[in-house]
Amino acid sequence: MCGICGFIEGNKKEVCGETFSREDILENMMAALIHRGPDQGKSWMSEHAALGFRRLGIIDLEGSVQPMANESGDKLLVFNGEIYNYKELRRELAEAGHCFYSQGDSEVLVHGYEEWGEHLPEHLRGMFAFAVWDEKKQEIFAARDFFGIKPFYYTLSGGYFVFASEIKGILPHPAYQKRLNTEALEQYLSFQYSVLEETFFQGIYQLRPGHFLKYKRGGSSLELGRYFVPELKPEKPGGGTKEEWIRRLDAAVGDSVNAHMAADVEIGAFLSGGVDSALVAAEFSGDKAFTVGFGNETSRYNEIPQARELAEGMHLTHKGKRISEKEFWEAVPEALYHMDEPSGDPSAVALYFVAREAARKVKVVVSGEGADELFGGYCIYCEPNALRLYQKLPLFLRKGVAKAAAHLPEMKGRSFLLRGSRPVEERFIGNARLFTEEERKRLLKERTRAVSPQKLLAEDYREAKDLDEASRMQYIDLLHWLPGDILQKADRMSMAHSLELRVPYLDRVVFETARRIPARLKQKGQTSKYIFRRMARRYLPESSARRRKLGFPVPLGSFFTSEAGAAALNEAFASPAARCFFHREALLELQNGRGCGRGNTNRKLWAVYAFLVWYGIYFTEGEML
Repeated sequence: MCGICGFIEGNKKEVCGETFSREDILENMMAALIHRGPDQGKSWMSEHAALGFRRLGIIDLEGSVQPMANESGDKLLVFNGEIYNYKELRRELAEAGHCFYSQGDSEVLVHGYEEWGEHLPEHLRGMFAFAVWDEKKQEIFAARDFFGIKPFYYTLSGGYFVFASEIKGILPHPAYQKRLNTEALEQYLSFQYSVLEETFFQGIYQLRPGHFLKYKRGGSSLELGRYFVPELKPEKPGGGTKEEWIRRLDAAVGDSVNAHMAADVEIGAFLSGGVDSALVAAEFSGDKAFTVGFGNETSRYNEIPQARELAEGMHLTHKGKRISEKEFWEAVPEALYHMDEPSGDPSAVALYFVAREAARKVKVVVSGEGADELFGGYCIYCEPNALRLYQKLPLFLRKGVAKAAAHLPEMKGRSFLLRGSRPVEERFIGNARLFTEEERKRLLKERTRAVSPQKLLAEDYREAKDLDEASRMQYIDLLHWLPGDILQKADRMSMAHSLELRVPYLDRVVFETARRIPARLKQKGQTSKYIFRRMARRYLPESSARRRKLGFPVPLGSFFTSEAGAAALNEAFASPAARCFFHREALLELQNGRGCGRGNTNRKLWAVYAFLVWYGIYFTEGEML
């Protein structure tokens, strides 16, 4: 795991009226990424290109130094990630005549690009974001892995193409002038994460999962291509018995966990009381597990007791850390700095702590991210089952009932009537639907060009039009929620502590099995991830395999109503940024509803609070618009 960065242009160039040393610029970019690679820093420069690399040594500790060149020295690689099938690819490339001088996975990418060009990503099994500079062609090729486990950001500014593993690695380049993208802010209020290709920083873009880019030096534009789509193909009824699917899943997951054990350092595991991380911990070859929680032993926000019991049964050394409220509030600015963009997901802060605990003992951990998206694990995916009988009523009747229900106060059953009157494209935008389009416009002072969430996702829904409703929801989450929220926080919070996090479920071999699971075996009644849970019984106690999904719960209600929480909100909501971006009356309404459990007020509060704290970290008062 590493941090990569670089830029393409001339030897020295006038930027913003000043002459900057290319060496100093690259050094500053690398310094901003040192947490991703504290073990080693190397750079390479030619007349028109500069590449930087910060290394966290995991495989081939003495070799695999980057930037890495091919035999002729005209192609240079910087790479962040792990390639789990590199030994097979190495043999294939050696048979094709390529010479290898290291023992790691990095060199496979250099020679793979020589052999396969832009088709290289299709040959890889792993997590990756890399760039190859071709000195002869004066062209750069970059690619991001299938699901978006590893990040890649870029900008075309002032005649430069600049890229980095994190946005903070781009900001030191003087060609980029920092400005807030207010359209990203408006969409964030609905999705709780940065959902657009253009980030919160105007002109800085994220390379989408399963995509590559090519840029010719001196060009005013770049070429984007897509090599992978997480297309679901559920088999029809009769496509295998329950027992056959259990065997298929067991084999795929077991093979992936084994592949993810490749390392020359010790590997630990994140462990909650739930089924996803528990199954990985049960199958991995390490002996250390880590958990964090809030509150006392009986609190619903504390999974340490369940995780400890599981660890004992697996003969793992377990470390549990209870996060105090004081520690939580103190860590928020640091966590949001490392996130690069605002996160409306408070569990990112909890993840910051479990990564910190693990990094004190190991350099690599495995975790359970991706199981819900691949196997249909979110409770909301069961909603079509609950609505099925109601939706047999004529649409005009359901719309009439919904119109009447809209005037009722919040009460049990109201949401069922409202949602049951709308198609899935209108009612589901992902796992965190915070502010409606009307609510976010009432909150924001500045009008933006932001379209409705439904319009933003319309093309993705059309791509999945032939799937059942739950699978369509799953597809939306694979494209957006997974990379935008789940994997974003997993990468940033682990790398904040120089810890490599691996996710065995998000493996192309596992996906080939998961994408074909019949709909009837993903959700059964109100049981999510049904066949996956049945498979997990082979390794886990029944209570863990059946346990209802909790996510990574944070007690926002009590935190917001405490003295420290009230002070934090008051400070943020009285800031210049709050006055600049939000209507005071709407903020007060939100603040007055904190802790009461009414709807999702606490989550809305957190999203606004997190943005304001993040903004204070990355922007000064003079940079507001």
